[in-house]
Amino acid sequence: MLETDRKQREVTQLSVEASHLFSPIKVVSYCVCCLCCTKKMLRSASAQLFRQVVRYRSTDASLILERSINRVQLLGRVGQDPVMRQIEGRNPVTIFSLATNEMWRSGEGEMSSTGDISQKTTWHRVSVFKPGLRDVAYQYVKKGSRILVEGKLDYGEYVDKNQVRRQATTIIADNIVFLSDNMRDRT
Repeated sequence: MLETDRKQREVTQLSVEASHLFSPIKVVSYCVCCLCCTKKMLRSASAQLFRQVVRYRSTDASLILERSINRVQLLGRVGQDPVMRQIEGRNPVTIFSLATNEMWRSGEGEMSSTGDISQKTTWHRVSVFKPGLRDVAYQYVKKGSRILVEGKLDYGEYVDKNQVRRQATTIIADNIVFLSDNMRDRT
């Protein structure tokens, strides 16, 4: 009997917030002791969420409110010294290549230590546009440096020397962490 009284006094608050919408959904209180209130709570929360989504998704301006993520972290070694390029009328950019390695055991001993180790190297093109970071990268990133690059993926096109249009995948760097002692060696 005492347990039933305690359960009846317990109140749960359902607070559903949609971070990509302007206004959070109202906080609604219901008792958790009876099935009737639980159903009302779920219907109310669902209805509020649906109304918020419909209201803010019904116009083209709502696309601005939608959240997405484009983040990349690469840990590897620099393949060549960086070059700085500048196209007329645009800010300069520092460009270098970064190698990442993937290793795995192959063969019959895949689950044990007796299998052969296979390795695949993937090369990434890194572009640095941020003014301070661009200059630091140009000055201190050197071939063989072990670095961590954080940034975003960019898919674009360019025209090569033979006037052929090519597809390019680039990492636009937001941050570079130097893991080898190149900065101390170069100063």
